[in-house]
Amino acid sequence: MDLKPSKVLFAALALATALNVLLNAQTATSLAGAVTNPAGSPVANATISVTNTATGHSSQAQSDAAGLYSVQGLAPGAYTVSVSAQGYAPKTVSVTLNSPGTQRLDLPLAIGPAEPSLGDLGFSPEQTQGNAEEQARLNKRSHMLKVHQELGLITLAPMLASLFSSTGAGGRHSTASGRALHATLGSVTAGMYITTASFAIFAPKVPGTKPRGPIRFHRAMAWIHGPGMILTPLLGSLADEQRSQGQKVHGIAQAHGAVAIVTAAAYGLAMLSVTLKKF
Repeated sequence: MDLKPSKVLFAALALATALNVLLNAQTATSLAGAVTNPAGSPVANATISVTNTATGHSSQAQSDAAGLYSVQGLAPGAYTVSVSAQGYAPKTVSVTLNSPGTQRLDLPLAIGPAEPSLGDLGFSPEQTQGNAEEQARLNKRSHMLKVHQELGLITLAPMLASLFSSTGAGGRHSTASGRALHATLGSVTAGMYITTASFAIFAPKVPGTKPRGPIRFHRAMAWIHGPGMILTPLLGSLADEQRSQGQKVHGIAQAHGAVAIVTAAAYGLAMLSVTLKKF
């Protein structure tokens, strides 16, 4: 039988489409159930929101007159299911969808204060729905800034130790071992500082937020201790090289101690400002 190329191509496309539909049907997961009141009667027009905890993607459905709802096309994984209805207390549950098919989740509601209807004030449903992506960004930023603050407090330990060890690295009491210890503590401080700063620098930005109160002072101090953490090890390395050659510390290297003290003071004030904010 002689088949034209166009017919062969059409048959191949039809087969690929059928296989794709079959594959999606086998891997798609659905969540369905009934929304009921304390008496077991159906609750109509309830809003059900199903949010993937890993991706933040959210799907919504509404219960029908029989209280039934269905959310189609969900990928296997962990989800947060929220349901709300006029005159009932909102409810949130967690569920894990493990295998393809339809998983049932009934949502019984308790009587609660009626939620204010923003629709009565002229807001559209799109305007009253939460943005899962923005919430996920805010959660990530909060986590990273918390780690930033905790690491910042830890960094104070090697920084103070480095300052105390400077007595054995400079002046008349300078020794090779003292300079080595001071340089090691300085390197640890610099490494911890860079790690701490990275959590603040790479934390997701939330548009429209402005720093206020102690945070403004915290950021202002960063303009002092940031450059200071760059200059301090550079000047220290230059001073150490001069001493190793039997020379007296001279030139710009003489500013190493003063720059280190100013840097540590600005860093301490910055950490103190956000620590006192808690109280």
